[in-house]
Amino acid sequence: MSAPSINTTAAKPVVVAKDLRRVYQISKGLFSKPDLLQAVGGVSFTVEAGKTLAIVGESGCGKSTLARMITLIEKPTGGSLQLSGMDVVNASAHDKKALRQKVQLVFQNPYGSLNPRKRIGQILEAPLEINTELTAPQRSEKARAMLAMVGLRPEHYDRYPHMFSGGQRQRIAIARALMLNPSLVVADEPVSALDVSIQAQVLNLLVDLQRDLGLAYLFISHDLGVVRHIAHDVLVMYLGHTVEHGEKNAIFSRPLHPYTQALLASTPGLAGSGPAAQRTVLKGELPSPLNPPVGCVFSTRCPHATEQCRNERPVLQELQGRAVACFEAPRLAAATNP
Repeated sequence: MSAPSINTTAAKPVVVAKDLRRVYQISKGLFSKPDLLQAVGGVSFTVEAGKTLAIVGESGCGKSTLARMITLIEKPTGGSLQLSGMDVVNASAHDKKALRQKVQLVFQNPYGSLNPRKRIGQILEAPLEINTELTAPQRSEKARAMLAMVGLRPEHYDRYPHMFSGGQRQRIAIARALMLNPSLVVADEPVSALDVSIQAQVLNLLVDLQRDLGLAYLFISHDLGVVRHIAHDVLVMYLGHTVEHGEKNAIFSRPLHPYTQALLASTPGLAGSGPAAQRTVLKGELPSPLNPPVGCVFSTRCPHATEQCRNERPVLQELQGRAVACFEAPRLAAATNP
């Protein structure tokens, strides 16, 4: 299994995020000033048609918050976001309704994302009933065609979710996400709840659908083995910030940020190569987003941290085909030269 080959000359930006931020106010009491929790602290990326951007990082790094902003569930508190060329942040209610049809979400748990009281046909037709003027026969025809596209049989149309395995339920969830012909699919840990033997089947389905429909994927996962197979580009987040972002092969073969090195080293067979790929072991706990480090967000756990790291926030710089936010990155880049 490998990521599909895409003709980049025909690819167009589906989503463009610039300095995207999300800050929450945490109440401490009736008469106390609320604390500010910065869940996403200025993330930028572009996803083109037919491409997959994987967002990786530990729990609490801001991956799911980013997904909620991209799917218009939450409004960014800063930065800009465009979907299919349209401004999301300042869009009217009418425009947002149209934009929501262009981006769909596949949830992590296929056992909880399908209504157990609805037949599969009803589940698939619901988006069409709400958002289109198709007749009942037209909705039924499209739902049955989508079942076939995700590898399910016609008789499954009248069955209930409890009659299916986890892998089949996730195929149904993917089919539901595609009913409105979206340009972007946000997949939030879409195979983590499935058996390993079933994961490859679902991933292959996603690859085939991307090839056939020209879909863009924002793929959120903590499983770097899965990311290596399906992604074209990788964005590594830590405490709401981008620490490394670039083409998959560049990052997996020669990671430059110590956090990326630690993530890859924790997965057998993915540690990369060269002196910079020596095993990096994370120590300590993820800092509280209510009290982040003054300097580099990774400085409290980084084995290479200096006084500059503890007092200054590094910005993303271009090195060896990727962007990396680390003061030590030039030295590590030099160490990884063949």
